[in-house]
Amino acid sequence: MKLGVVFPQTEITADAGAVKAYAQAAEAAGYDHLLVYDHVLGAGLANRPEFRGPYSAASLFHEPFVLFGYLAGVTRSLELAVGVIILPQRQTALVAKQAAEVDVLSGGRLRLGVGVGWNDIEYTGLGENFANRGRRFEEQVELLRKLWTEPVVDFTGRYHRMPEAGLNPLPIQRPIPLWIGGTAEVVMARIGRLADGWFPQVQPGSRLEHDLALIAEHAGAAGRDAASIAMEGRITLAPDAETQWRAQTDAWRAAGASHLSVNTMGSDRTPQQHIATIQRYMEVAT
Repeated sequence: MKLGVVFPQTEITADAGAVKAYAQAAEAAGYDHLLVYDHVLGAGLANRPEFRGPYSAASLFHEPFVLFGYLAGVTRSLELAVGVIILPQRQTALVAKQAAEVDVLSGGRLRLGVGVGWNDIEYTGLGENFANRGRRFEEQVELLRKLWTEPVVDFTGRYHRMPEAGLNPLPIQRPIPLWIGGTAEVVMARIGRLADGWFPQVQPGSRLEHDLALIAEHAGAAGRDAASIAMEGRITLAPDAETQWRAQTDAWRAAGASHLSVNTMGSDRTPQQHIATIQRYMEVAT
């Protein structure tokens, strides 16, 4: 099981030195990958008393593709993963171009997670349709893979027209691994039919087993081997729960996870405290 860290987006600060130090510390500690979340816009709350989202305009988010362009130059082996890019609020061809560029500059170290998101305010600000995001998503996945593997693409879908055009340079990985995140049953169907891997939003237990069975069912119906679909678990490293870290890790290993990321956000740690926590995890839980 490959181990990674969740980049502490909301607490790392906007200091480039802290971003670099964290990524290099994760690589030096022996982690395999760094997982980044995506939000372009956060909602202002002054006139939205009903807003219940986990992030707002007060939440700091580094943009994943730009961040990875920077990290590609200051790390050597760390896989750069997004969990997830909110795909339908972005132009498909531009995502393909940005992802291909990161893959080239990093030497083939990109893993792209994609999802449909939850924040209609963000969609509005980016000029995209929130209501049909699920329907557009599947066509986007198809077009991304074509753009990453074919020098010239001629594609006509319900939402996209690609009139004999292509990317240059193409990525090193052809195609770049595409993982999907989400919780709804329709998402499990997409994962079974389309995904290279899955980001569950639950911990090991009956719900995870239920979702894995759904994915396997849809994979079989699509003629795919469910065992080929990787899975990345996630645990939160609470500061007062070191004794639980190993058990949580073992639970994901027993559940069949191919990857596991440890998350240190949510305890108002400083950048250096985030580094100390991920180093401590390697000492006590692996």
